[in-house]
Amino acid sequence: MKLLHPALLHLIVVSLLLVSCKAESAEKTGESTSAQTTPDKDSIAANEGFFADYESTNRVIWQKPDLVIGFLGDLQDKTVADIGAGTGHFSKRLVKKAKKVIAVDIDERFVHFLDSIRVNELEAAESNRLEPRLALPDNPKLESGEVDAVLIVNTFMYIENRVHYLEKLKEALTEGGKILIIDFKKIRTPIGPPLEVRLPVDSVVNDLTLAGYQNIEANNGTLQYQYIVLAQK
Repeated sequence: MKLLHPALLHLIVVSLLLVSCKAESAEKTGESTSAQTTPDKDSIAANEGFFADYESTNRVIWQKPDLVIGFLGDLQDKTVADIGAGTGHFSKRLVKKAKKVIAVDIDERFVHFLDSIRVNELEAAESNRLEPRLALPDNPKLESGEVDAVLIVNTFMYIENRVHYLEKLKEALTEGGKILIIDFKKIRTPIGPPLEVRLPVDSVVNDLTLAGYQNIEANNGTLQYQYIVLAQK
């Protein structure tokens, strides 16, 4: 029997409780509840698969998260925004190094999942340093000057108005703050999204330039399947 990830198990329990509460509320108010709001084995299994897709053990080998984080320098007194945090592959590592990590995602399932990790997996000191935050596709929901560094992994290619989004991130950065973008090279690789949705590294550099970033550096050699682009406000 396959064992569920502890945070995922907690999330499923929370989902069931939420549905139960909704059903109880509907019963009191006389509202009807549809079968779609009742999680069954199929929907739970689908969620398990949904999260499992983002928890590949091979990812630590080809993406080298600790090496990538090192590009941001000393984070001991820094606040970092992890944009498109997903299941927290990078957020969980960042909380060991940074003063605070804001794990941003536009999918509420991931935000709940990250909160479950924060409560059930992290030590107390690390838990207090992690803040999952629900955002919008065109707005990271960060305050002006709130973060010292921004990390965007496997996400930038999916942002529609990239220059506008980068401008919002720039506003959220402190003076001299860094932004680090990691995405798949626009070449055929054994893993990664379809070639047609990938962005060439030159496009990322151009978007950063148009958004007013400085000291832009592109690195194509450190990772096998991905490029790394570092810039500064």
